[in-house]
Amino acid sequence: MKQPFAIILAGGRATRMGGGDKGLLPLGGTTLLDQVLERTLPQVAAAAINANGDPARFAQFGLPVLADPLEGFVGPLAGVLAGLDWAAQEGAETVVSVAADTPFFPCDLTARLVLATEGMETPLALAATPDGRHPTFGLWPVALRHDLRAALEGGLRKVVQWTDAHGAATAMFDGAGDPFFNVNTPEDLARAQAMQKAQT
Repeated sequence: MKQPFAIILAGGRATRMGGGDKGLLPLGGTTLLDQVLERTLPQVAAAAINANGDPARFAQFGLPVLADPLEGFVGPLAGVLAGLDWAAQEGAETVVSVAADTPFFPCDLTARLVLATEGMETPLALAATPDGRHPTFGLWPVALRHDLRAALEGGLRKVVQWTDAHGAATAMFDGAGDPFFNVNTPEDLARAQAMQKAQT
């Protein structure tokens, strides 16, 4: 398998943070998105950001900014589809998705997702912890992008409904703490800042 590309899912509406781009919130002297990219880029061949609206607000990162390919807010699967369409144009076979508001995700995410799909004809996998699956962290095959587009156009919105239909594998992460802790509220951001200080 070629090294996957990555799509950073930054298209959420951040309603519990009062709107705006969660990825641009400050953390440890940089931003959430800076920290997500610091973990993502060493694991993949190339990366792009999925976000709607004016792409210029992400210009500092020097990456392609891909809008959802479907009208209306249809959730993270639309961002995955944007990444798959871009990866197909670039000749990639798979895409790893990560969330822009999850700054401490595992540095071996891609390797573990790829390993989980060993022997699969169409490599599809989601990350999981003992608490359950984390559907914004997955490995997605470019070969299924047309199927995904048809499902979204047909009204499907739940990630696991589509992945289960295609027999997705699971990559289990069961270390200490919550590796997929994400920032949804101001309180979460304060907790992330405390976690950041504890690590330095």
